[in-house]
This record gives sequence, structure tokens and C-alpha cells, in this order.
Amino acid sequence: MKRIGLLSDTHAYWDERYTKYFEDCDEIWHAGDIGSLEVAQKLAAIKPLRAVYGNIDGQDIRKVYPQINRFTIEGTEVLIKHIGGYPGNYDPSIRGSLLVRPPKLFISGHSHILKVKFDKTLNMLHINPGAAGIYGFHKVRTLVRFSIEDGIFKDLEVIELAEK
Repeated sequence: MKRIGLLSDTHAYWDERYTKYFEDCDEIWHAGDIGSLEVAQKLAAIKPLRAVYGNIDGQDIRKVYPQINRFTIEGTEVLIKHIGGYPGNYDPSIRGSLLVRPPKLFISGHSHILKVKFDKTLNMLHINPGAAGIYGFHKVRTLVRFSIEDGIFKDLEVIELAEK
């Protein structure tokens, strides 16, 4: 079993509470718009970090993290891309990959809107963890934690960070 801490859209903002919420996780995944290498390095100092770059990320981050991260963990294929859309309305940049070879879990960010939805057509869970940073229209910053065990998702929890 692996415990995952998931966030997106930090936009170079660091909150010390990330450490508290992710210290019991096995890995941290960032779905793009990291904003600075410093934020990525601080997350990687807590636990191993898997990340993708987002539309606001500069060349420094793009040299370190890919646009698409596809991997298998706990018997589960995962695909992370910053701009991805939602079930029924996937972004054209990823739609073909999802339709041809759907992962078991698709993670995207970008919208700053927390959403967890199962795509029955592709038999795939989609998670957008919302935004963890302070820049954007969102009123509540959010993080997500969950476990994966032998291809099964468990214990999904949303953490709301009240003040911007």
C-alpha cells in the first residue's frame, strides 16, 4: 500500500502545513503550476516527489519535470498532466492518449477547482486536487490524500486550508 499526498497550482507559494499533511505519505504528487524550484525542492525534502510542469512554469522547472508523467504504482497505471479537463470534456492535448490507453487514475490541475469523478466510459478515476497556492480565484486552498493498494483506491480525504 502507498499513501499519496496530492496538490496542484502552488504558484510558488509555500505553506509550512504541507509538511504536516504530507509527512505520513509515501510520495507527494504535484499536478503542475509549481511556480518555483524552491517549492518543488521543499516538497521533495518531505517525501519523494513526482510532478509535471504547468502553463505558468518556466524553463527551470520544465527541465526537471515532464509535461506528462505516466507510471505504474501498486499495480495501478497513473497519468498526470496539468491541463487535462474532466470526464466527458477532456482537453484535446490528452484526449487521444486517454481514449487509446486509459490509465486507472488520471490527475490534472489547472482549473483551481477540486473535483473527484469516476469516468464510467473509460473505467478511470479522475482527481483534480484544486489549488494549494494563494494566486487565483479560488476561496479555499485544497490538498488531497489517498491510498492505493493493489489497484484499489482507499481513504481519500480532502484537506481544506482555510485562509489564503
